[in-house]
Amino acid sequence: MYIEQLELKNYRNYESIDVTFENKVNVILGENAQGKTNIMESIYVLAMAKSHRTSNDKDLIRWDEEYAKIKGRIQKHNGPIPLELVLSKKGKKAKCNHLEQQKLSQYVGNMNVVMFAPEDLHLVKGSPQVRRRFIDMEIGQVSPVYLHDISLYQKILQQRNHYLKQLQTRKQKDQTMLDVLTEQFIEMAVKITKKRFEFVRMLESWAKPIHSGISRNLETLEILYKPSLEVSDDQEWSKMVEIYERKFDQIREREIDRGVTLVGPHRDDLQFIVNDRDVQTFGSQGQQRTTALSVKLAEIELIHSEIKEYPILLLDDVLSELDDYRQSHLLNTIQGKVQTFVTTTNVDGIDHQTLNEATTFHVEAGTMKRLK
Repeated sequence: MYIEQLELKNYRNYESIDVTFENKVNVILGENAQGKTNIMESIYVLAMAKSHRTSNDKDLIRWDEEYAKIKGRIQKHNGPIPLELVLSKKGKKAKCNHLEQQKLSQYVGNMNVVMFAPEDLHLVKGSPQVRRRFIDMEIGQVSPVYLHDISLYQKILQQRNHYLKQLQTRKQKDQTMLDVLTEQFIEMAVKITKKRFEFVRMLESWAKPIHSGISRNLETLEILYKPSLEVSDDQEWSKMVEIYERKFDQIREREIDRGVTLVGPHRDDLQFIVNDRDVQTFGSQGQQRTTALSVKLAEIELIHSEIKEYPILLLDDVLSELDDYRQSHLLNTIQGKVQTFVTTTNVDGIDHQTLNEATTFHVEAGTMKRLK
């Protein structure tokens, strides 16, 4: 799949642009703070209906405007798909094939993207929250049901935390409602945990050989899902439910004292192991970067294996963060296979056939023009 046309209206620093792209590498050049990353973000938002940079949609609307609009024409194996997303202070409206989608979970997945930005190098060394967000966004692209489930889980978690807070402050004394919420919570938690285990297993199967190739067969990568309580990949549904029930019985008083839910997928994590050592704690910066790169390249293959189309790759100012060898490995992997967008202040020092043959655009102060 590839994005053939992109239109922006009142998006960030863009008043109005309409641009067409090639199904190959598209390089977006420009000085810092001119709007290169805003182009990348708009493509990401068109696909995911949310930004990777902010959780507040109002940030995406141009100063003093009422709304922002992103339109794109996507080419897939079975033909073109027009997508449209309108962001306003009242919320979001998403259209696919000119039809308004009632739920965002029905919209997400029509266009698939993999974003690799400098902050993704924090996937390994950053907080567990970064890794949980990564898992949820990636599963959501290939499984709309998961998006619905995680949204429902968050609502139940919110309600449960609110009720625990009321028990903590003695505004409520009856614990019957807590039992009901706990039962609902466990059902969703097991569903999400099982799906995450499955995803991590698939991700590792793609990332392992990629990591081995980048490290010249010197390193072996393992990716482990680390739940916040003792459940494992091979357990039956009923066994997982039983473990959750037992745990919540044990920690009930502690949760009421703290006014918060202490275990569940919102507290789980991912662990990256290279040659039997935790990369986050013991890995060199080079190992951490190789791991992050391997995971991103594995994402591309995983999405392709699930939907039989390659996603669009967004490389936002990341080539300058990688050494020559990792740059070459990345560019060789995508060559002729994946529509790719690269932002950079200049391409000097990156001598690779893929970039030499790329279509180039220049961005300056909210304008974008094609150079070649």
